[in-house]
Amino acid sequence: MNEYSSADDNLPVAWIRGYPLYAAHMVVLAFVASMLVTSTFMWLEATAWFGWVAFESPRVLKGEAWRVATYGLVNEPSLWFAFDMVMIMVFGREIERFFGRRKFLALCGCLYLIPPILYAVVGLWMPTYLRGETGAFALFIAFATLYPDAVMLFGVVAKWAAVALVGLFTVMAFAYHDWLDGARLWATSAFAYAAVRYERGAFELPRLRLPWRRPRLRVIEGGRADAPAPREAEIMAEVDALLDKIAQSGISSLTKDERERLDSARKRLARRDPGR
Repeated sequence: MNEYSSADDNLPVAWIRGYPLYAAHMVVLAFVASMLVTSTFMWLEATAWFGWVAFESPRVLKGEAWRVATYGLVNEPSLWFAFDMVMIMVFGREIERFFGRRKFLALCGCLYLIPPILYAVVGLWMPTYLRGETGAFALFIAFATLYPDAVMLFGVVAKWAAVALVGLFTVMAFAYHDWLDGARLWATSAFAYAAVRYERGAFELPRLRLPWRRPRLRVIEGGRADAPAPREAEIMAEVDALLDKIAQSGISSLTKDERERLDSARKRLARRDPGR
């Protein structure tokens, strides 16, 4: 357990005959179930239903928004699909172990939604199509970011394996003129890398600061004798606003009028309290 996850977040989701099932295992089971359903419909030659769940940008832009969520349900059986499931189970479980179930599922959800959103944006200019699970490789990128020096096959450390694979897949995408698949690769990989770096405290997201609002003041009878008078309270609020502006943008951001008001307020407060 680590500083980022709670005790509940590291408990199994369910137990099967004494074997614990974690969120990563449940994600794999969901995709495997979709693969079995897809295979059954292919065997029955009833693949028309694929057209109702796969992502097709012309239909999505006409209002069929459910395709953004259902595109990953069409998974044809293949060796690559099996490899993806192994990556989710192995690398996803390590990410879940470190950050906890909630953050792991949030990461999986974002990686699942990034491709259809990207394809929908591109679909404004040209039709795009997408189906099948897409986030397994990005989970490996997240693992390599979390444990960059972990030893992989043939003694290659995770960070160099990630760099090599991203480079190889990028070259393949350009060689086959599949720039959209390359964009999807880079978008999901970059998000996975940034998400792990953010959770490790490498950077902070910018915070939106609301414009300064001067507090409304009212006199309360029987208040403290040393409470500032309304005029002095307004002066202090104005000084606070100017100091806040200096903290954000530097003193050079003050106008000439604001500099004069700040200096005047400083002198007035100094006269009120000569001991400062």
